[in-house]
Amino acid sequence: MFTGIIRSRAKVTRVEAKGEGLRVAIEAPRGWKLPEGGSVAIDGICSTVVGKRKGAFLVEYMPETLRVTTAADFSPGRIVNLEEPLRIGETLDGHFVQGHVDGVGRVVRIAARGNSREITIQVPRALVRYIAPKGSITVNGVALTVARLSGGTCTLALIPYTLVHTNLGNLKKGDSVNVEVDLIARYLAKFGKEW
Repeated sequence: MFTGIIRSRAKVTRVEAKGEGLRVAIEAPRGWKLPEGGSVAIDGICSTVVGKRKGAFLVEYMPETLRVTTAADFSPGRIVNLEEPLRIGETLDGHFVQGHVDGVGRVVRIAARGNSREITIQVPRALVRYIAPKGSITVNGVALTVARLSGGTCTLALIPYTLVHTNLGNLKKGDSVNVEVDLIARYLAKFGKEW
């Protein structure tokens, strides 16, 4: 379980095929203790640390993860958002994030608003029902509030801090992003069908 509060950004240093999956090496943030077998969110993807190299940690992605996330696009030099898992007793600053990416969205518009920025994302049609104006959404692992919802797009208002401390400040029109809808909305929709 995560909160969507990004604690570090890091560079992908190596990507290699491993069967039908990928093994990815990522710079280890200074001071982080990432035990083998432990979890870390990488651009919102809950990932298992499978090994370490000097100054880096390794994760592996299976074909299903490559199909439903942006992990297939990871390449050396790419900057990714990182978050360690939530520990009991820590403050929940963002919202509940599982790291189970629901789909890939595409940036369709970026507009400057003073020193802030609005980013509009086309989300997969199947996810629209779980997104509400002023509700929670996670994009590349970042907990955000939906500013506006229109058809199949949602607009997010990003403050300068988010632009500087996450990779969302580097987004360009046409870029793909990982989208995780609100956990509570997903369960309410499921139980609503059954009742």
